[in-house]
Amino acid sequence: MSPKFSIIVPVHNAENHMRKCMDSIAEQVYKNYELICVCDSCTDRSAEIAASYGAKVLEVEFHRDGLSRNAGLDIAIGEWVLFLDDDDWWMHEYVLTMLDSRVSTQFDILLFSFIWKGMGYFSQDGQRHYVACWNKCWRREFIGETRFSDIYRESDLDFDRAMFAKGPRCALWDTPFYYYNYLHEGSMNWKLVNGVGK
Repeated sequence: MSPKFSIIVPVHNAENHMRKCMDSIAEQVYKNYELICVCDSCTDRSAEIAASYGAKVLEVEFHRDGLSRNAGLDIAIGEWVLFLDDDDWWMHEYVLTMLDSRVSTQFDILLFSFIWKGMGYFSQDGQRHYVACWNKCWRREFIGETRFSDIYRESDLDFDRAMFAKGPRCALWDTPFYYYNYLHEGSMNWKLVNGVGK
């Protein structure tokens, strides 16, 4: 039986913090999912840790979260796709159970609310949506051949624009279960704020 959900996690030297993310997946009551961890340019034990959680592990050398997500999409077989960053986590063990009860062939993208570290609750209110890939559940068939761009800090924006340009049928779910660990040390946003990398 094919999995209902494909969960794609881009990973980069995350051995010191990724277990909270991995635990939040492993603790899900609903089990019909596949976990794909794309270890991008990892020089630590990230791949080993991911494998210990039963993940399909891809080791790549992209240095780009967007291209890592593409590698996961290329092998995903679930009906629905979820993205989760290695320093973020789901807030309880019924996330997939609740999603399973909500997703439908009547729509292509399910937008949900989330908790933003230091800023609180961010609602999807129908008038706007936060441009990210991890605050949505995507029907894989609708994603099709659409992929993330190779542009630093812009790949989420480009993917989001490309997906919504295709005229998706959308549903809103004003229930937060994703914790966005903004400015975790070493994250893309932390590097931007601190002038690290490019």
